[in-house]
Amino acid sequence: MGTNLYKQDYKISRKEREQQIGHKSKVLWFIGLSGSGKSTLCDAVESFLFQKGFQTYILDGDNIRMGINKDLDFSSASRSENIRRISEIAKLFTDSGKIILTAFITPLEKDRAVAKEILGDDYIEIFVNCPLEVCEQRDVKGLYAKARKGEIPNFTGISSPFEEPKHPDIDVKTHQLSIEECVQLVWENIQDKLSIKQ
Repeated sequence: MGTNLYKQDYKISRKEREQQIGHKSKVLWFIGLSGSGKSTLCDAVESFLFQKGFQTYILDGDNIRMGINKDLDFSSASRSENIRRISEIAKLFTDSGKIILTAFITPLEKDRAVAKEILGDDYIEIFVNCPLEVCEQRDVKGLYAKARKGEIPNFTGISSPFEEPKHPDIDVKTHQLSIEECVQLVWENIQDKLSIKQ
């Protein structure tokens, strides 16, 4: 990194943006195995918040990898860099006053620690908790079948580890609850964190 870099501050602060918008900016970080329902729940929570008048934006794993992170592969180093970049992007978005929702497997605790360090108190970890066998049964993208055949290397849950979070902010068991119940559970746990105290 160059030494002649200086953080530029501008007249309008994040706090002023939040006041104008009417809610605090946070990052809802959905983690879990492929097929656990991360993207589905993330989408449903955003729709719920949007209908309530919150300003939101989703950073989706596949969409990010097809764009800004298309230079990264699925090696351990690249996966860590993927999460670091997403965290920095999410941090920029929080300064705009929006609620950011992310849907990434984020399998390793060390990478989640990096995200937490970058985002601080804005980071809300939502564990989309679904057993591997249920995720395989869903297998909407056919990825597990390919991974079992050895066609996809370093596949989380099969040939690459998934470290369950020890203390997620929210634990959502998508194999036991309806999507509406999952959304309500998330909402009950985040609404106080989004409100601006008068």
